[in-house]
Amino acid sequence: MKISIVVIAMFAIFYLVSCGPSDEDKARVKLSNAKSLVENHDTTAALLQLDSIPILYPKAAYAVNAAKNMANEINFDLLQNFGTELDTLEKKIAVLEKSFVKEKSDIDRYTQYTHKRQTFGRGWDRSYIQVHLDETGELYISSNYYGKNWLDHVAIRVYDGKDDAKTDTIPLGNVYNHHSDFQDLKWEKVTYRDGKDNGVIEFIAHNADRRLKAVFLGKEYYYIILEDYDKIAVRDALALSQALKKRNELKNKIVALQKKLNIQ
Repeated sequence: MKISIVVIAMFAIFYLVSCGPSDEDKARVKLSNAKSLVENHDTTAALLQLDSIPILYPKAAYAVNAAKNMANEINFDLLQNFGTELDTLEKKIAVLEKSFVKEKSDIDRYTQYTHKRQTFGRGWDRSYIQVHLDETGELYISSNYYGKNWLDHVAIRVYDGKDDAKTDTIPLGNVYNHHSDFQDLKWEKVTYRDGKDNGVIEFIAHNADRRLKAVFLGKEYYYIILEDYDKIAVRDALALSQALKKRNELKNKIVALQKKLNIQ
């Protein structure tokens, strides 16, 4: 009697399991979820749902094929949208580039953008904050001092009233803290790369309409008032940097989608 009960129970469990939802049914649920996500404009999550179907339910032939077709439709729409966005961005970049001189020397890996307000002829004999930009969108600044006495400056602070931003310290002897002299004149150039500006770029760009001052911090302090054209140069460079980075990002996305869709 006990054996019969066990056998019956096993058959009942087997029956319940065998009568559960099939892989095709489970896959259809994911398809339905993906459609809902697309309708809510969450294409990233929708694609994750679709990509999981052939992995989780490889024998659900109908759902796997439907998932592939839906993913291709989504990716094709994304490709078109990215292309339109890139066209618009290219026009914006073309306008921004008008304020810059583009050069690439034998030692440069990438094309350099020099703002027309900060070319060598406009900056070699004054103290100012210079902005640097290349075609990848890499952006940084340098503080340039010109005078009769050494400051040995290692940082700068830009401010207006209580609002300010200060760079990280670039110590003396560092490759990015350069000194040179000729007769009675001294030049110091400190470069703040890889985020060492510590928010100074954004501070200048977002407050270009204010009367910003800067202090060169060293064994002596040296104060300047930022020229309007220097503030504009930083503001323009930040805008172009962001546009160039976005362009590179879009191009990479387009290439990846073209590979997925087997588009040459």
